[in-house]
Amino acid sequence: MSNKPLKSSNSDNLLDDVDFKQEDADLFKSLLDSAQTSTDAKTNLLTTGTILKGTIVELLKDYVVVDVGLKSEGLVPIEEFSDPSELALGNEVEVFLDQPEDEDGQIVLSRAKAERQRQWEYILEHCEEGSIVTGRIVRKVKGGLMVDIGIEAFLPGSQIDNKRIKNLDEYIGKTFDFKILKINTERKNVVVSRRELLEAERISKKAEMLEQIKEGEVRKGIVKNITDFGVFLDLDGIDGLLHITDMTWKRIKHPSEMVQLSQPLEVMILHIDKDKGRVALGLKQKEPNPWDEIEQRYPTGTRVQGKIVNLLPYGAFIEIEPGIEGLIHVSEMSWVKNVTDPSEVVNKGDEVEAIVLSVQKEEGKISLGLKQTEHNPWADVESKYPVGSTVIVEIRNLTNYGAFVELEPGIDGLIHISDLSWIKKVSHPSEILKKGDKVEAEILSVDKDSKKITLGVKQLSPNPWKSIEKTMPVNTIVKGKVTKIAAFGAFVELDNGLEALVHVTELSDQAFGKVEDVISKGDEITAKVIKLDPEHKKIALSIKDFLVEQNKVNRDDIVVTPHATPFSQMAEEYETREQQNREKEEREENDSNEVSEQDEGNES
Repeated sequence: MSNKPLKSSNSDNLLDDVDFKQEDADLFKSLLDSAQTSTDAKTNLLTTGTILKGTIVELLKDYVVVDVGLKSEGLVPIEEFSDPSELALGNEVEVFLDQPEDEDGQIVLSRAKAERQRQWEYILEHCEEGSIVTGRIVRKVKGGLMVDIGIEAFLPGSQIDNKRIKNLDEYIGKTFDFKILKINTERKNVVVSRRELLEAERISKKAEMLEQIKEGEVRKGIVKNITDFGVFLDLDGIDGLLHITDMTWKRIKHPSEMVQLSQPLEVMILHIDKDKGRVALGLKQKEPNPWDEIEQRYPTGTRVQGKIVNLLPYGAFIEIEPGIEGLIHVSEMSWVKNVTDPSEVVNKGDEVEAIVLSVQKEEGKISLGLKQTEHNPWADVESKYPVGSTVIVEIRNLTNYGAFVELEPGIDGLIHISDLSWIKKVSHPSEILKKGDKVEAEILSVDKDSKKITLGVKQLSPNPWKSIEKTMPVNTIVKGKVTKIAAFGAFVELDNGLEALVHVTELSDQAFGKVEDVISKGDEITAKVIKLDPEHKKIALSIKDFLVEQNKVNRDDIVVTPHATPFSQMAEEYETREQQNREKEEREENDSNEVSEQDEGNES
């Protein structure tokens, strides 16, 4: 047989170039056809997705030539080899059959797909939902991260950590343990969670910590969260609450005044609730309670000094020592001012002196007084302003019920509207007084405890009503001026200043239609006193009786209607009935007197 090299793998062309005997040629052709048929049959049996073993036969710039025993070699992209040590001639590698033959008659192989297929088979064989695997986070995708656990698994954003995540990029390249949540065999994907492992670890640590810690212990923690009512600390696996009231013996408005996020703190374990998994923490308990023996240190009446640290509508807080604050109520700020806002007297930061009024240790309260450091002008007010004494006062304010006056700075009194005049019916103090006026008044009463002094102006002159029955008895003829007209009569101011009423029935001895037909405001009149009521300060006058008594025909002091009217006829009838009633009363009185005299005679 000749050693001439073969030019082609085709049997017909091969036989043309070789010098064989006929029988040898026929045998060789038969063998080649058989081999070709076997190779074609083998290739046709392989389908896409088959993993083949092959040998690296050549290394090109971008590809690796792999012989898998088929009619031609396959090309595999060199970047699909994750392990550079595999790239050596003669090495056996597994490849994935992408296509038995492409349009160029070349088989298409993939090393990366072969690795993923083996990894997927490994996952199915060795892992199940709930298994723990180790993986490296390789990239960020929509909704989460991709993790290399042998194959790429999806890590949802909600399952990355058990705390709020600000930046997903900080996780890329890091290796963690993960729990397999779901394996989808149809789509060949895996969903994993890191959060579930962290939560399980936290619960485990929490249970372990709850068994270890004891009340009264001091533990280290990290500030995890700050709220209005307190601070949550991470005590190496368990969260504890440091309430705002347990942070300091001082008063604070918000925990952020003392702590910051991620700040380490040493705290005391105050209470453990194992059933609910709650731990109460304390910071101030690490220091002595400044309220111990507070009553002995600050007995009632003690003078203290401190700084105003807070102002509220009802008073000012003063710090008298670290952790000890007392309240100066607005009512305890001044003897002489009616303080409604503490800023009228003190400002935040002021250094002031105060007197301890009371201590409530259990409630953590100290009541202080500012005005008690000064002389109380009300202390000797009774001796300084005895009842019955006369003072000159200034009108400070007018109200519907009276006038407020100032006797001296801080000492006010009230002149009630009923104490302004004996003779006038005052509707409002402004009819007699004006703000800023200085008037003379008499002290009527002094109540030191209630800080009230009442005064009167009318008491400076005699009370005309006490002697009215002597100075102006019934039937006295008086003169006066009409001050007011009403439907029922006319009010008259007498020469002595007293007010009297002339009833409509007492206005005239002649018939008339209405009051204005007889009398007008401003008229000067003469009348007879017909009734006195000193208790109720009332005087009744009669012009009619005066006229009848004088028997005057022409009268200049009244106005009479020129013509009689039906009303005048009624007035005449009324007058007649009144005269008859008076005569009847006189007769009955005489009869009664006669009976009384007879009874007295019989008894004797």
